[in-house]
Amino acid sequence: MSYIEVNGLKKTFTVRKKREKGKLLREKQTVEALKGVSFSVEKGDLVGYIGPNGAGKSTTVKILSGILTPDGGEAKVGGKVPWLDRKEYVKHIGVVFGQRSQLWWDVPIIDSFSLLKDIYRIPKTDYDNRLKELSDALQLEELMRTPLRLLSLGQRMRAELCGSLLHRPELLFLDEPTIGLDAVSKLALRDFLKWENREYGTTVMLTTHDMEDIAALCSRVMVLGHGKKLFDGKLPDLLEKFDTVRTVSVRYDSDVLRIDMPENVKCEHKGEEYILTYSPAEFPTSRLLKALQDAGNIREMTLQPENIDHLIASMYKEMDL
Repeated sequence: MSYIEVNGLKKTFTVRKKREKGKLLREKQTVEALKGVSFSVEKGDLVGYIGPNGAGKSTTVKILSGILTPDGGEAKVGGKVPWLDRKEYVKHIGVVFGQRSQLWWDVPIIDSFSLLKDIYRIPKTDYDNRLKELSDALQLEELMRTPLRLLSLGQRMRAELCGSLLHRPELLFLDEPTIGLDAVSKLALRDFLKWENREYGTTVMLTTHDMEDIAALCSRVMVLGHGKKLFDGKLPDLLEKFDTVRTVSVRYDSDVLRIDMPENVKCEHKGEEYILTYSPAEFPTSRLLKALQDAGNIREMTLQPENIDHLIASMYKEMDL
């Protein structure tokens, strides 16, 4: 049996609409966050869980972390039901919500870590060794005596990760962990997560809108939309269908009289540079490159695929998400 087993998971919320003018009470509306989601995850996997806002990603994470109880279906993680065996279960998981904090706002982060040590009943020797390891990997040594409220967003996220991993969880849930981080902080966070996964076999389930995070970290991606699982597989397989437009910029050693291209390849000439836009499905890249080589001696050439965010946006649009 797989480490995470989810079958037919359902969750419904009742929300109140904004009160209309002239009415005393607000109308209620039922929202189906999950409509029978099923999947399995092997131990040690690093899985991306993506979808537009309101798709049900955070609801899934909250159910699997024992915060919410589903209205239907079943889920087991390591043989335990998260919402029924919560007291025992949470000893083995870590959770980081990008817009929530588990550390105390006004105290130095080392005091928060010390309190988490007591909450998880971590032996002192294990705690000292693990804290040293995490503080070195996440570069927190100089920040230990600083209150959380005085840290930058990137520093706070590193501290949150440290707090979530002190007890050596088998499973780590990350919900938008890089939201608002600068490029340097994102790269450092990605490197650390790959190290943690490789070093300890920690299973990681990542929910994010940053597709660079998914591309850098996850060998497998699941797409959720309208409360249903729409795709489960490798990211390149998902993007290949939507990789419909590419751009090539080319410069030649000397003037080129003619570049023979079919009508479905757009060619612009700007100074010394030729810019060609084409669809790989209609005109294979290999044929395009041969035609460019036949036209003259190439001095410089750049092949630019469509941006991942554009591809994901195209996917959401086609799936009516």
